[in-house]
Amino acid sequence: MAKQPQQGQIIPVLFVALIILIIVVMWIWKRLSAESQDYIVDQAVPMTIIGLISTLLLFIPIRMLRRRQLRSRERTRLLALFHRETSQEKRLDLVFALLENNEYHINGLESVAPALKELLATTLQRALGDKQHRIRGMAASHLGALQDLSAVPLLVKTLDDDHAYVRACAALGLGRLRATEARERLKAAMEHDWDQTVRSRAREALERMRS
Repeated sequence: MAKQPQQGQIIPVLFVALIILIIVVMWIWKRLSAESQDYIVDQAVPMTIIGLISTLLLFIPIRMLRRRQLRSRERTRLLALFHRETSQEKRLDLVFALLENNEYHINGLESVAPALKELLATTLQRALGDKQHRIRGMAASHLGALQDLSAVPLLVKTLDDDHAYVRACAALGLGRLRATEARERLKAAMEHDWDQTVRSRAREALERMRS
């Protein structure tokens, strides 16, 4: 089986190709008439630049619109699965997928927000033990995306979790909520928690509240 060319081999080839292209362009340029050179400099190049900028300005909003449409379709699909699913474990996975697809915003999920909050809060309280720390952490961080301030006391309590990952996610959730009532507790975590990630997440949460 032939080996794939490695990146270290491709870069010199591209560099040589670029040098050759420059030489060819200069060779052609020198053989153009003065009138052709003036036309290229005065008209062709500006028109090409304007065309490229116009294309880029059109491409960006079109791409953003396309991305929103794809995200909306995926949200609709995940919501349908969430409503049909009966397994709590699979429903929780769908909650994570919904909020991640929605870029951690509540827009478009208002109708199911109470159900999402109940499932996340229940998971955060019942997924006990070191082996389930990642589930607790994800529940805490995603709970903050629901913009429901009634979750603040639970997230503040989670700042005392035995696992640093969970505490960091709780700080992230409080930052997403911009829960100013948790400011003092976050300051304490930022200054005294032994884990660097927890301290960083607490600082980021406090910065969100100031923005």
